[in-house]
Amino acid sequence: MLTLTANAAQAIRDLTAAAPEPTQSGIRISSQGEGASSLTLSLATAPEPADEVVESEGARVYLDPVAATVLEDKSLDAGADDQGSVSFLVTEQSA
Repeated sequence: MLTLTANAAQAIRDLTAAAPEPTQSGIRISSQGEGASSLTLSLATAPEPADEVVESEGARVYLDPVAATVLEDKSLDAGADDQGSVSFLVTEQSA
Protein backbone atom coordinates (compact mmCIF):
# COMPACT_ATOMS: atom_id res chain seq x y z
CA MET A 1 0.00 0.00 0.00
CA LEU A 2 1.14 3.56 -0.70
CA THR A 3 2.81 5.21 2.27
CA LEU A 4 3.11 8.93 3.04
CA THR A 5 6.13 10.72 4.40
CA ALA A 6 5.64 13.27 7.18
CA ASN A 7 6.28 16.03 4.60
CA ALA A 8 3.57 14.67 2.30
CA ALA A 9 1.08 14.34 5.14
CA GLN A 10 1.71 17.94 6.21
CA ALA A 11 1.40 19.24 2.63
CA ILE A 12 -1.91 17.39 2.16
CA ARG A 13 -3.26 18.73 5.48
CA ASP A 14 -2.24 22.25 4.42
CA LEU A 15 -3.91 21.86 1.01
CA THR A 16 -7.17 20.51 2.41
CA ALA A 17 -7.47 22.81 5.46
CA ALA A 18 -9.51 25.38 3.52
CA ALA A 19 -11.74 22.82 1.80
CA PRO A 20 -15.51 22.98 2.36
CA GLU A 21 -15.43 19.61 4.14
CA PRO A 22 -11.92 19.42 5.64
CA THR A 23 -12.74 16.28 7.67
CA GLN A 24 -13.27 14.25 4.47
CA SER A 25 -11.11 16.20 2.03
CA GLY A 26 -7.89 14.81 0.63
CA ILE A 27 -6.01 14.45 -2.58
CA ARG A 28 -7.09 11.99 -5.25
CA ILE A 29 -4.62 10.23 -7.49
CA SER A 30 -6.30 8.87 -10.59
CA SER A 31 -5.19 7.29 -13.83
CA GLN A 32 -5.59 8.69 -17.31
CA GLY A 33 -4.22 5.51 -18.89
CA GLU A 34 -1.80 2.74 -17.94
CA GLY A 35 1.30 3.24 -15.81
CA ALA A 36 2.73 5.82 -13.48
CA SER A 37 3.29 8.44 -16.20
CA SER A 38 -0.46 8.86 -16.66
CA LEU A 39 -1.39 9.60 -13.04
CA THR A 40 -3.00 12.90 -12.10
CA LEU A 41 -3.39 14.49 -8.69
CA SER A 42 -6.33 16.67 -7.66
CA LEU A 43 -8.07 17.88 -4.53
CA ALA A 44 -11.12 15.84 -3.57
CA THR A 45 -13.87 16.41 -1.02
CA ALA A 46 -14.49 12.66 -0.63
CA PRO A 47 -13.41 9.36 -2.18
CA GLU A 48 -15.10 7.89 -5.24
CA PRO A 49 -16.91 4.56 -4.56
CA ALA A 50 -14.07 2.36 -5.92
CA ASP A 51 -11.21 4.38 -4.40
CA GLU A 52 -8.71 2.94 -1.95
CA VAL A 53 -8.23 5.30 0.99
CA VAL A 54 -4.79 5.86 2.50
CA GLU A 55 -4.80 7.85 5.73
CA SER A 56 -1.73 8.97 7.64
CA GLU A 57 -1.30 11.63 10.32
CA GLY A 58 -4.70 13.15 9.46
CA ALA A 59 -3.97 13.34 5.72
CA ARG A 60 -6.09 11.40 3.23
CA VAL A 61 -5.15 10.15 -0.22
CA TYR A 62 -7.79 8.59 -2.46
CA LEU A 63 -6.48 6.19 -5.12
CA ASP A 64 -8.50 4.94 -8.05
CA PRO A 65 -8.04 1.19 -8.74
CA VAL A 66 -5.29 1.65 -11.37
CA ALA A 67 -3.39 4.20 -9.25
CA ALA A 68 -3.66 1.91 -6.21
CA THR A 69 -2.03 -0.90 -8.20
CA VAL A 70 0.70 1.29 -9.72
CA LEU A 71 1.55 2.90 -6.35
CA GLU A 72 1.18 -0.23 -4.19
CA ASP A 73 4.87 -0.40 -3.21
CA LYS A 74 5.63 3.34 -3.42
CA SER A 75 5.92 6.26 -1.03
CA LEU A 76 4.58 9.78 -1.55
CA ASP A 77 6.84 12.65 -0.51
CA ALA A 78 6.39 16.42 -0.81
CA GLY A 79 8.55 19.48 -0.89
CA ALA A 80 8.24 23.20 -1.54
CA ASP A 81 10.32 25.41 -3.80
CA ASP A 82 11.59 28.90 -2.95
CA GLN A 83 8.24 30.43 -3.93
CA GLY A 84 6.30 28.03 -1.66
CA SER A 85 4.85 25.90 -4.46
CA VAL A 86 4.29 22.33 -3.30
CA SER A 87 5.36 19.41 -5.43
CA PHE A 88 4.79 15.73 -4.80
CA LEU A 89 7.25 12.98 -5.60
CA VAL A 90 6.67 9.24 -5.80
CA THR A 91 9.62 7.18 -4.55
CA GLU A 92 10.37 3.56 -3.76
CA GLN A 93 9.43 2.54 -0.21
CA SER A 94 12.43 2.21 2.06
CA ALA A 95 12.88 -1.18 3.68
